[in-house]
Amino acid sequence: MLPVMNAHASNIAPKKAWFLRLIPPRPTFDKDLNEHEQKLMTEHFLYWKGLFGQGICVFGGPVFDPRGVFGVVVVENANEDELREIADGDPSVKAGLNRWEIAEMRITFLPKP
Repeated sequence: MLPVMNAHASNIAPKKAWFLRLIPPRPTFDKDLNEHEQKLMTEHFLYWKGLFGQGICVFGGPVFDPRGVFGVVVVENANEDELREIADGDPSVKAGLNRWEIAEMRITFLPKP
């Protein structure tokens, strides 16, 4: 059995992060996007790709749950106001296509660069 260690015991402070679940307008969204929705999702992708490049977004992508597709994004080291501004800046959310469910989290494991 592996020993259980907490962040304080290992002198590694966990980083504050936010887990964002992107809720699409319908469970079949990945299969039946119309042209306007595809345009918004391309803008959504480019928005988050830019934030990833800036080190704001830790990771993200679609989750192909059999009950319905949804998106996941993790943002690190933002306070809640900054996070809300970032999330609300997503073109697909601004257009009213998608919405976010947001929860604070602690990232304790990440691959080394």
